[in-house]
Amino acid sequence: MTKSNLELLPRGVQVALALGLIALVAFPFTGTDFYLQMVTRMMIMAIFAMSLDLLQGVTGLVSLGHAAYFGLAGYALAFLMPQGEAVSLWWTLPLAVLASGLGALVIGFFVVRTHGIYFIMVTMAFAQMIFFLFFDNKALGGSDGLYINFKPDVALFGWVPAVWWDLENKRTLYYFTLAVLLAVYAFLRRLLWSPFGRTLAGIRVNEHRMRAMGFGTFRYKLTAFTLAGALAGLAGYLWGTQTGYINPELMGFHMSAHAIMMVILGGMGNFAGAIVGAFAFEYLLHVFKDLPRIGSVNLGKHWQLWMGLFIVLLVTFAPRGILGLVERFGKSRKAGDE
Repeated sequence: MTKSNLELLPRGVQVALALGLIALVAFPFTGTDFYLQMVTRMMIMAIFAMSLDLLQGVTGLVSLGHAAYFGLAGYALAFLMPQGEAVSLWWTLPLAVLASGLGALVIGFFVVRTHGIYFIMVTMAFAQMIFFLFFDNKALGGSDGLYINFKPDVALFGWVPAVWWDLENKRTLYYFTLAVLLAVYAFLRRLLWSPFGRTLAGIRVNEHRMRAMGFGTFRYKLTAFTLAGALAGLAGYLWGTQTGYINPELMGFHMSAHAIMMVILGGMGNFAGAIVGAFAFEYLLHVFKDLPRIGSVNLGKHWQLWMGLFIVLLVTFAPRGILGLVERFGKSRKAGDE
């Protein structure tokens, strides 16, 4: 049976993830509004990273244009939201996710026919085309982007009042995002062990052998590409909901590169690594940006350098990411006890 990296989570990793979940549930009662919004953003980026991990860690398709679908859903929310009132989450969310999924389906129809470096470059080319379509078009917001003046209304069908589900409340939005994060993780973990997930893992290891066994690898890769785009759109919708603003930079190369680094940081192919990597990346981002000035050198201004060095060191000494380090630490402690 073909297995992804750390597909079977060791006991130590499971304990660490359980403790992390408990901390997330309790955090709103201890943190300030600033940190509450920061952790909410981390959870949104974790959903985004998991969507890419479906391609990169499970199927073996490295995309440099994944942010395009993240941004498309945010723009869909901005266009669906009137200037003077909030609209229902229950129809704007499916439409925004559908828009990202359709975009991924159309683009994927062309890009999954390529392989290796050609796949990477074509995904980036399509993403740049979408980026400049929005960047240069004033009717789509132009370089300034678009504001989302209201958060979606969670009242069911307009007649059941959402007293406890007002997304304008930062704590409510936090728990809503946490629930979506857990739902996406559970869905993807179940997908990983399904026949579909087994086939994707087989394609990652040896696509030629899978074709020789009679699998239509093109259909499987296109389905994975479309699903990954739709899940990226889910994260983009939540991003637009939280920030109230969307701009073309969210579709750019840098956002896609950040997602790749998140997946690498945590450990590919198990989705828990994508969550850990997203939290670690966002935390390190704040740490490096807040580095002090030493003499005439502003260390925080060069945060990309420190982040790059950190990623290089991690890949060199811990190629399986942070979860791989946790696993190695647990094995070493067990061996020491014995």
